[in-house]
Amino acid sequence: MNTGSNGTEVAVAAEEGKPADGAQEAEIEGGTAKDAEAEDTTESPLGSRAPDFIKARRTLHLSWQVGVFVVGLAVVGAGAAMLVLPGPGWLVIFAGMAIWATEFVWAQLVLRWTKRKVSEAAQRALDPRVRRRNIILTTIGVVICAVAAGAYLWQFGLTMPWKIEE
Repeated sequence: MNTGSNGTEVAVAAEEGKPADGAQEAEIEGGTAKDAEAEDTTESPLGSRAPDFIKARRTLHLSWQVGVFVVGLAVVGAGAAMLVLPGPGWLVIFAGMAIWATEFVWAQLVLRWTKRKVSEAAQRALDPRVRRRNIILTTIGVVICAVAAGAYLWQFGLTMPWKIEE
């Protein structure tokens, strides 16, 4: 029985004497229709994405991994600096993680987890009840800021505190 690891899986139900339906018999580029649906929902395989000629030589592959790590570390370090300096810090940090994910499984797992959490947060933000709550809280915050600004202007006028003359 073929496990499908080489991408040439065929309908197993027909081999075992069970009736096969049309969807399992229809092959799509070396796999079944069921496999094509599974590929859309599953994520890419974990592991190195280095070219095959690099993976074939251990020293070259190790050098490749060191180079990817150093470049990723530089990008993540620049992103960390941008958290306190002007610049898109988190975006650059995630770019560095994506560089690491081309070679390291742990970075691929971190990126998958991050993508899943961001997708969940986006779905929660699109929920009508959550949107209504956020709009109400934002409105309350704007009203509080407007009242505080009005109270300041009523008390001190347009004179800024550092220009008060005694």
